[in-house]
Amino acid sequence: MPPVPEVASRAPELHLVFHADPDSVRRSLTQMLGLPPLSGLSAEDRGISELVLAEVLNNVTEHAYGDGGGKVAVSLIEGPAGIRCLVVDEGRAMPGGQLPADRLPGGPDTALQDLPEGGFGWHLIRSLCADLTYGRQDGQNRLGFVLPRQRTLSSRDGGT
Repeated sequence: MPPVPEVASRAPELHLVFHADPDSVRRSLTQMLGLPPLSGLSAEDRGISELVLAEVLNNVTEHAYGDGGGKVAVSLIEGPAGIRCLVVDEGRAMPGGQLPADRLPGGPDTALQDLPEGGFGWHLIRSLCADLTYGRQDGQNRLGFVLPRQRTLSSRDGGT
């Protein structure tokens, strides 16, 4: 995969390319969590980052590539607002060339046992990150988002 243009002019804190299959995603996610910039986050922020990245990467594996597999590139850059993430793959485009609508499956009157197994991922992603963008360019899907810091240093230390 060619270098990601958004980070080509500056050194990313972390840039990984790996195969989009469940085992590789798991290993790569563990690696990302153990290295800067994610390793420097609070336990709460690291947990949120893990949840969002796992959901995004599983979507790439299951929906963009399906059974075919392929490569996925992840760039993580620490910034003042949080960790800027860019996920690039060469799988199928999003339906309609845009992110799915932000709505939960079922309705307010749907019984718990009648809720579908899936369909909650994009709502979760939208709820936990900022500046979510999607585009397709030169046969590549490009998903960008910021993992904001949820807690300030003073609140982590018990200060005011």
